[in-house]
Amino acid sequence: MFSLLTLLDDVASTLDDVAIMSKVAMKKTSALMSDDLAVNAGVIDGVNPDRELPMVKAIFIGSLYNKVYCITGTLILMAVYPPVLKLILLIGGLYLSFEGAHKVIEKVFHHTDHEGAGTPVVVNEKQKIKGAIRTDLILSIEIIVIAKTAVRGPYINQVLTLIVIGILASVLIYGLVAFLVKIDDFGLHLMKKGHEKIGNFLVQSMPWIMKSLGVIGTLAMFLVGGGIIDHTFHIEYIMPEVLQNLIVGVIAGVICVIPFEIYTKYFKKAQS
Repeated sequence: MFSLLTLLDDVASTLDDVAIMSKVAMKKTSALMSDDLAVNAGVIDGVNPDRELPMVKAIFIGSLYNKVYCITGTLILMAVYPPVLKLILLIGGLYLSFEGAHKVIEKVFHHTDHEGAGTPVVVNEKQKIKGAIRTDLILSIEIIVIAKTAVRGPYINQVLTLIVIGILASVLIYGLVAFLVKIDDFGLHLMKKGHEKIGNFLVQSMPWIMKSLGVIGTLAMFLVGGGIIDHTFHIEYIMPEVLQNLIVGVIAGVICVIPFEIYTKYFKKAQS
């Protein structure tokens, strides 16, 4: 009986420690989670309404797998060679900056080319899902690594805390994404129930909300990518942090995307 009470006390103590560390880690990673939300909500823009929730579900499942990879990889690297995490974070930051620059170029230049040619832009669902999961992986790495800095104590407590953070991050982010993409359906439901003004407002505002989230998501890529680069190289802030992170992210994105665009435009076309 005494052993059972001791065991229960240990379990309660462990759960209490995990809850406290999870709260601290959530505060440290809240900005990244906000960026992840904006990025992934923007991905659903332009998708057939019937495919919105299935896409969110597919990305959510991919996000859970990402958290497993990130938690496992982070714990292994912390035990084997912690400095390599900085290199991984830098690569992730450069990738996010590249993705942001690539989205801007696609929107400004290639979108115009499509319109000029009279060819409609075809939304490839599988590519969107893969791209969203890929971006989620980068942001998941950032979330888990930053959360790890807030974790202390016994190894089992650290593992449990990272698992809690990983699950909560995916559930909160994609739960909110699912809610956002269905605002227009809720508006239609209200209109059918006689609340036409509110319902119509929600329906009419939905395209603007999605476009805004797309823009915010792109800016988030530049901000997070630039912030990682700034912190990696300990660049002194000569202007407000947000503005400098944005500028660094844009510059890094342009530098990374230029070789890709040259390869796509000339070499890839020459091979085909």
